Amino acid sequence: METIRNWLLPLVLAAVQGALMWPGLGPDETPGVPGLIAVGCALLVETAALGRRRQAPVRALAGALGAYVLGTVAWPDGYLGLGTLVALYSVAVRCPLPVTVRAVAGLVGVEWVMSAVQDGFRVSFLILALSLSVYALCAGLGEARRQWLGGRLTAAHRLAGAEHARRTAGDQERRRLARELHDVSAHHLTSVVVTVDAARRLQDSRPELAPEALSFAERTGTETMASLQRLVGLLRDTDCPGPAVTSAEIEELVAGFGRLGRPVATRIPDDLTGPAAEAIHGIVREALTNAVRHAPGAAARVHVRRADGLLELTVENAPPRTSAPHDTGGLGAGRGVAGMRERAAAAGGELTAGPGPDGGWLVRATLPDVAGPQQPPGPAWRRHVLREQRLADPALALTAMILPVVISLGATEDWPERTRRASMPELIVVTVLLVLHALPLLWRRRAPVACLVAVLATAWLWPVAVAAVPLPSRVSQFLAGGTLVEPLAVYALAAYGRGPSTAWPAVIATTFGTAWVLTATAAADGSFDGDPVDGAIGAMVIVLCVLLAPLFAFVCGAGLVLRRRRLRVLAHDDFAFASSMWHAQQAAEAERHRLALTLREAVLHHTASLVALARQGRLDDVATTARAALAAMRDMLHGLGDAGDVADRLAPSPTAADLESLCRTLRAAGRDVRLRGLPEAARDLPPSVHVSTYRIVEAALGAGDHGPARVTLRRRRGTVSITVTGVPLAVVVPVAERLRVQAAAGEGHIVLEPTGTVRVSLPAGPAPVPVQEVSPSPYA
Repeated sequence: METIRNWLLPLVLAAVQGALMWPGLGPDETPGVPGLIAVGCALLVETAALGRRRQAPVRALAGALGAYVLGTVAWPDGYLGLGTLVALYSVAVRCPLPVTVRAVAGLVGVEWVMSAVQDGFRVSFLILALSLSVYALCAGLGEARRQWLGGRLTAAHRLAGAEHARRTAGDQERRRLARELHDVSAHHLTSVVVTVDAARRLQDSRPELAPEALSFAERTGTETMASLQRLVGLLRDTDCPGPAVTSAEIEELVAGFGRLGRPVATRIPDDLTGPAAEAIHGIVREALTNAVRHAPGAAARVHVRRADGLLELTVENAPPRTSAPHDTGGLGAGRGVAGMRERAAAAGGELTAGPGPDGGWLVRATLPDVAGPQQPPGPAWRRHVLREQRLADPALALTAMILPVVISLGATEDWPERTRRASMPELIVVTVLLVLHALPLLWRRRAPVACLVAVLATAWLWPVAVAAVPLPSRVSQFLAGGTLVEPLAVYALAAYGRGPSTAWPAVIATTFGTAWVLTATAAADGSFDGDPVDGAIGAMVIVLCVLLAPLFAFVCGAGLVLRRRRLRVLAHDDFAFASSMWHAQQAAEAERHRLALTLREAVLHHTASLVALARQGRLDDVATTARAALAAMRDMLHGLGDAGDVADRLAPSPTAADLESLCRTLRAAGRDVRLRGLPEAARDLPPSVHVSTYRIVEAALGAGDHGPARVTLRRRRGTVSITVTGVPLAVVVPVAERLRVQAAAGEGHIVLEPTGTVRVSLPAGPAPVPVQEVSPSPYA
């Protein structure tokens, strides 16, 4: 299908040009045999260049331009050279705006040089103006298409992100709860275990520590219950956000660790807030908790400083005071450092942790500082103009200005020299009027109603100018050429306005307004197109209305069709995005309710028993219950973090042969997915290539698209080629990044085309040799 799209238009253009070379179908004067050979070579070069216009648009334009020069020199009156317009359109669609502008300048320059050599400077000026308007209009249409495709790509990116959020909503909630549970309960319960164990070990030499440990256990257990109940409440009530973390809460957290008997030095800015403050709070809590577990009694230091728009966090603890081994078995869940890295990454930073230079432990994190003043964005209208009117609307306005002027100047070629010189001031007046009339088209997208009103208002300058300035009839009649602006303004109002309620009344107003302007101009001049106007003004208005009404109605209908199509596409995107986000929210909410129930059953009852035992003064039972609570928390964290990993480890590795089952499942779900070339291409593949092939196709088909898709596998020269079409969401992040990683893991090459096609080549070793059955020998 892609090959047909690339070569169909070049072949049609070549066929049309070839038909003109047939005697009787083209110009009367045909070139000789050398000229025909040169034209044939130009056609071959142009067709070959246009066939690559999507892959290499600039090179295609260069080839088409060279073919145009060769064909025009060989056959000036018969070579069309439409390939340059097609190639320029492709450049505008696929290249940045500066490249498109340089391409237009190059084409106009070549056109001017050729016309100057052939016809002289005066005629070349007309050719320059006309070619500028044509090339600018072609480039503007291509730029508009490029902007539309860019908008579609952005929408696909947005929808892919929503689909990714829908698929990972449950996992994200489990990870978030794991971080919160680890940060909240591990800190408190670890402190209880450390304090109670110390009191039990020293109860013979320092019996006064036992009441203090029981009091600390009761107080900390109560705080743990309050924290866990708050967490359960937040899980059940998603509309009630948690309080924002600030510098004061971080300092209070550090002070709480200082009350456990360890010296902690702190240096924190006073204005921390937002995601960075939440990340710092969680990292400091985890780092100091690890210090309590593994280095009891050792000094620690917490330092946060700003540097170049970043927050640099350092948490460092000294080695333990005693070299005796400290029993920390069962206290941790094994996710401390990983949780800190996840929290730093969620805030847009990174974290490292490892042994310090003095034998202790050092945690460093770098986070973006979002507390500083942000640069205000530019005005909305400026962004709108840069996005929507960079080239398309100025090109249309330029064409509407230049085309009538070129026609007017070209019509004076048959005038006597004396008349032409006397008419130059009048021609300048006509040019100014045409420019003023077309200038409002620059705002046709941003303010279509105001644009149409300005166009209709400036049109009345024509009869005023004809009445005030003695314009010859052969000049004033070209003012009617400016009516090209009115259809463009009506189309803009229909396509970018408020809908049919304002578009059809605008058609009626424009029809009557244009008819009256043309009639008033003809009445002021005394003639119209050489025919005198003898008082039949009313009849002339009626005739012009009958002629103009179908034109404006057709233009308005085309604009309304385009508007409806765009609104339908945008509504589909919004609905798909909202649907994905709703399903993600529902999945996350269901996961939160399930996790809240598990949390109450797994940890809260242990914590309540710990508080009750502490109030009864049962130190040994407090230690046992605290360890049981920590064990329950650890089991829950492992269940949250490792459930998916265990399932992946237990599941058998898929192969390319499983693609048929995958496509069958998608077809059963209502999506048309076809698979070609499976048995031959998948025979005798290495196991790693089997897995890579399946994963790549699975990721491409699972990007979130709902339209028909085609999967083609080919095996040639030791390479497996995978082509998946109909997956526009697979060529944008995050699916595109996952596909690149999977292709790189298989040592392959991947190409992601904006049209929604994924092409992957994987090395697969030599192609399998078919085994021929040999009939048994009768003498065996």
